[in-house]
Amino acid sequence: MSDDPKPIEALTKAEAKTELERLAGEIARNDELYHGKDAPKISDAAYDALKQRNLAIEARFPELVREDSPSKNVGAAPLPTFAPVTHSRPMLSLDNVFSDEEVQGFVGSVYRFLGQIPDESIAFTAEPKIDGLSISIRYENGTLVNAATRGDGTTGENVTANVRTISEIPNELPKDAPEVVEIRGEIYMAKPDFLALNARMEEEGKQTYVNPRNTAAGSLRQLDPTVTAKRKLKFFAYAWGEISEMPADTQSGMIETFARWGFPTNPLTRRLSRVEDLLAHYHEIGLERGELDYDIDGVVYKVDRLDLQARLGFRSRSPRWATAHKFPAEQAFTEIENIDIQVGRTGALTPVARLKPVTVGGVVVTNATLHNADYIKGIGNSGEPIREEDHDFRIGDTVVVQRAGDVIPQVLDVVLEKRPKDAKPYAFPDKCPVCGSHAVREKNEKTGKLDSVTRCTGGFVCAAQAKEHLKHFVSRNAYDIEGLGSKQIDFFFETENDTMRIRTAPDIFTLEKRQAGSMTKLENIDGFGKVSVRKLFDAIDARRTIALNRFIYALGIRHVGETTAKLLARSYGTYDELEKAMKAANGCTGEAWDDLNNIDGIGEVVARAIVEFFNEPRNIGVIDDLLEEVTPEAAEIPAISSSSPVAGKTIVFTGSLERMSRDEAKAMAERLGAKTAGSVSKKTDLVVAGPGAGSKLTKAEELGIEVITEDAWFDLVGEGA
Repeated sequence: MSDDPKPIEALTKAEAKTELERLAGEIARNDELYHGKDAPKISDAAYDALKQRNLAIEARFPELVREDSPSKNVGAAPLPTFAPVTHSRPMLSLDNVFSDEEVQGFVGSVYRFLGQIPDESIAFTAEPKIDGLSISIRYENGTLVNAATRGDGTTGENVTANVRTISEIPNELPKDAPEVVEIRGEIYMAKPDFLALNARMEEEGKQTYVNPRNTAAGSLRQLDPTVTAKRKLKFFAYAWGEISEMPADTQSGMIETFARWGFPTNPLTRRLSRVEDLLAHYHEIGLERGELDYDIDGVVYKVDRLDLQARLGFRSRSPRWATAHKFPAEQAFTEIENIDIQVGRTGALTPVARLKPVTVGGVVVTNATLHNADYIKGIGNSGEPIREEDHDFRIGDTVVVQRAGDVIPQVLDVVLEKRPKDAKPYAFPDKCPVCGSHAVREKNEKTGKLDSVTRCTGGFVCAAQAKEHLKHFVSRNAYDIEGLGSKQIDFFFETENDTMRIRTAPDIFTLEKRQAGSMTKLENIDGFGKVSVRKLFDAIDARRTIALNRFIYALGIRHVGETTAKLLARSYGTYDELEKAMKAANGCTGEAWDDLNNIDGIGEVVARAIVEFFNEPRNIGVIDDLLEEVTPEAAEIPAISSSSPVAGKTIVFTGSLERMSRDEAKAMAERLGAKTAGSVSKKTDLVVAGPGAGSKLTKAEELGIEVITEDAWFDLVGEGA
């Protein structure tokens, strides 16, 4: 390579093609010297310069990327991002329990849902909950074809090249394996390997890692698979996604099959039927926890029979047939050095304890939430004391800190004996620390009680709320715009340059247009650059069309999370229909209001927040501007068997059902393509009434809606005994 290569921006297309050919050959030769003969001829810096030049030319001339490009080869410069992979079956998270009583409640809920007496006839598997990174590995015709992280549960990152470097994961399955198999499990780093890696990093004068879990996750997401290969990652298989032909009919049978196929499975997994045995196994594993070579943070219980798992089905984000029994959080003592107030996107004022740094469970904790004004005082949501008298939190106090569920730092209690004599009760602010607007605790109209959260009344006048709203808008499960993270939002929000400023969501989509006529170019600002700015504009353009549920979630409506956003998208179909219905529901009365409340999973508090949002002129003004730039897609209608006689109908179940539980009835109806509602309205198509049906049955008869018995329901859907 010449000492003074021609600047990339000055290359013609023909020159770029020649240069890419030269770079491919030169990098390949150096790869062979380094990896094959262990005899490098150039420095790491010089080698990296070759790779970076190759990448930069490819970014300017993507149509010239060669089949033998170093950016495609293991050991050379990797591609700058991971491609998305849509999971054939969602990778859902588990609900957590933290006490023996909650485990008993989980087991009881399984029997109740299935309408069975808790007679210990249902077996469960109990397996250690590995503290690693969830992965889904797909095989077709016995060959590994791709591997993806959990991501948001629906879409993950393609880390196939990195997974292939993990020796415990087979590249081929036995000949008797089904045509399509997705093996799911946990990638982790063993404790001895983690300690050895940190020792090596320390010897080299580099930053050491915090814990094995984060190190494993970072290792799997390396853009260069050769780095992953050096990290000695390991794997436990315990679940599956799509399988063309089931090889077993129980959870334990599937685990045995995975082991036969060559996958590591956890030897501490047990099949048990009695709650007492589940708990005994949990406590036994807890005692062994420190001696294991890998980190665990609990035990997972799963119903063993797969047909019962199918009947139990799923909630919006988790299965009913499984739960994670988490180990108690680790605790430590430290001091509160200060209490700051953070203002969130909904105006909530959250007090944060700034702590004297302390290590809790292997992680250095420097701050922790104090939740709200009442929590600081030691008062619960219903006004009850949650700590002993005078155990409020004050600046200077020595406190007990724990990582709840081994993740979230919490301040639990104060050590009163160590309280400084001059410590004063904390005065919660009555004005927003950002904009100076009044901060108030709203009163619940139904109960007359004050909300536990203090909120700024400034709305979008408050810079903190506006900025946090933007961060929510571009967050992973909302618009997920690559290159527009928290740090970039801070810059765009605070800049005084009109052609760069982003104060509301529509500003994101007009940024490139405003920059086109600007004398001050974003590419000349520190931290950006021509290539990164082009990538940012392309990422923004890629989001001009977006799924309706993600659009709704991105709006930042109070109480509306991902699950509620999906319910609204599925119920109204298009954004126009949603907005029209919410405006018709203004005043929280009338048919549109009833329809909203009838959506199973949306209660009155959430419904009221949604209606209020869509009847606030400032919100609609921002949305109207946004819709000039983006298009929310109509919600996809799930494929429904044409043979289902209740597909597309709205069903209400009422009274005492004798052959199935209420939850199981709803799950059955939804599986058959029907919608379920909690109350009867003009839009109800069918009421299934058991003994003791009351007001819902009366209303159905008044409206002339068809009413059938539970037995008739089974006859109708063809699932009778």
